[in-house]
Amino acid sequence: MKIPKLANSAVIAVFATALLTVSAHAQTRITYKSAKSTSSYYQMAVQIAEAMKAGSGGDISVTVEESQGSVQNVKEALSRGGDYVFTTPPVLVKLAQGGKAMFKDKGDPKYSEIRALFPIPSLTMHFVMSDKSGVTDFAGMEGKTILLGKGSFGAKEGAKYLKLFGLEGKVTLAEMELSNAGPALKNGQIDGFVTAGSFPAPNVIEAAAGTGVTVLSLSDDQIKQSKRTKLVIPEGTYAGQKGAITTTSLPVVAFTTTAMSDDTAYALTKTYWDQKMKMGAGAKWWNGVTYDMLSNISGKIHPGALKFYKEQDAPLTDSHM
Repeated sequence: MKIPKLANSAVIAVFATALLTVSAHAQTRITYKSAKSTSSYYQMAVQIAEAMKAGSGGDISVTVEESQGSVQNVKEALSRGGDYVFTTPPVLVKLAQGGKAMFKDKGDPKYSEIRALFPIPSLTMHFVMSDKSGVTDFAGMEGKTILLGKGSFGAKEGAKYLKLFGLEGKVTLAEMELSNAGPALKNGQIDGFVTAGSFPAPNVIEAAAGTGVTVLSLSDDQIKQSKRTKLVIPEGTYAGQKGAITTTSLPVVAFTTTAMSDDTAYALTKTYWDQKMKMGAGAKWWNGVTYDMLSNISGKIHPGALKFYKEQDAPLTDSHM
């Protein structure tokens, strides 16, 4: 049967409208490569995924992938597509792009295509001493028993600081897992412990509430020696904390590559910042993230994210462009 031209045109119009409707509601799917499932950064990834869904009305769907570490995250940027977002300290991206350290003889032009989206809570150094120990500065740690833990960033960084500040061989290092820090501090097995994590750190909250602790501050000279980024933990973050704590941090940033479209990068960045306050109501570590932390990004920011930051008059540098 021959379809009349008018009817034929109506069918085409309806079909075209249906296609546009589907297109308008197409879901943006993102893979977010984070950290080990037992870490706080994996928890953050889950929170970001939930925030993206809520903030976009379901238009952005984020799948969180466990990772064995930041180096792996950077390396996978070589083979992933425009839907790949990963977290890592900016210094590792710089090393990859320069073919240095763990990326020596493993350089690839594609590393130059990595672009930043937004900062997330930094790895923050905590030197935690029991009130009973009477220690209020690094010099006072001499002769005390300190728990560093094993293998983690915090353990390696803590050992580095003991050496830098003339305490190597002058403190007793406890042979136990960092997970035992709270009970060991409470029963006097140790005088203090070193941990790295986004603040407020759960194990420090526990120790402050259960035992009473002093989290040591670093001087400007000590921070300079550490070659890390200065970070201030506000007064009252931990129970009994009467003043701000000045310490060091390792910034962590969410990255993607130039394979991601400008529109997607803009939507992810805008939704992240729009939802950050709500995330902070449920997990206080988000409250320490501000636009000022863009200064921790040493390389280029994705053009889509840049568009958002310019709209917000956020502090940018020439290196971000």
